[in-house]
Amino acid sequence: MTSVSSGSLSVSSATPQEWALVRSWAAEEGWNPGLSDVPAFFAQDPAGFFLGRVDGEPVSAISVVTYDDSYAFLGFYLVRPAFRGLGHGLATWRAALAHAGGRAVGLDGVPAQQDNYRRSGFATAYRTARYVGEVPAPDRPVAGVVAAGQVDRAALAAYDGACHHADRPRFLDAWLTTPGHRALARAVDGRLTGYGLVRPAEDEARVGPLFADTPADAAALLDGLAAEAREFGAARIAVDMPEANPAAASLAKERGLEPTFETARMYTGPVRPVARERVFGVTTLELG
Repeated sequence: MTSVSSGSLSVSSATPQEWALVRSWAAEEGWNPGLSDVPAFFAQDPAGFFLGRVDGEPVSAISVVTYDDSYAFLGFYLVRPAFRGLGHGLATWRAALAHAGGRAVGLDGVPAQQDNYRRSGFATAYRTARYVGEVPAPDRPVAGVVAAGQVDRAALAAYDGACHHADRPRFLDAWLTTPGHRALARAVDGRLTGYGLVRPAEDEARVGPLFADTPADAAALLDGLAAEAREFGAARIAVDMPEANPAAASLAKERGLEPTFETARMYTGPVRPVARERVFGVTTLELG
């Protein structure tokens, strides 16, 4: 799709350069976006980002990123405050959602929008809470935790695929190698038991994903990622943890993290099952 018009609003595909503006809108909304997310987001589906314009001025945005023939994820649904209540958001939504085709679509919706999403065919699967705080740095290297680059990439991609509704090699390659991103993996007896990533953001450093076989693996990775965040100057971290894995909230509380806000994971239809017990932190609320 290149352009769809609705009244005075024109919706068209966005470039990575244009999406830097949308990232700033997300920061104004308090979403704490990562500082270098955009290139990795566009690596997955460069045609999945849309801007609505009035007289050439960007006023609305949304992303509908496709992963395979069955699954897509919707995020960045934003309308500038001065242009709300005029129908621009819904027009942008409808134009962009066509990009998903017949795929099932997921999103993480804030409470104020969940009824609207239900009217658009989305059903709630579970809630996700953002936990924020300062994790004390470990006083010694965390056992079994190494830089993700030391792990076989195919094994890491397979592990990621078990925790996500679609394989995402393009995104993963970019996410792991983006400057400033710090990725760690954990291995026990030569077997990969989890991996995670932390990145600089507007406020607290963002952890995501945090995938692990057990709470002990997740705790080791979280401690290691907190130490990595300190190295780039962030004492506090933020992790989006799904209630579908109760051990995630338990880990957050053990590490002194506090819940700040919640979203609901919602889908328009059936999606590929994931190992929910391994998902201690989702990758991003914007791309799932």
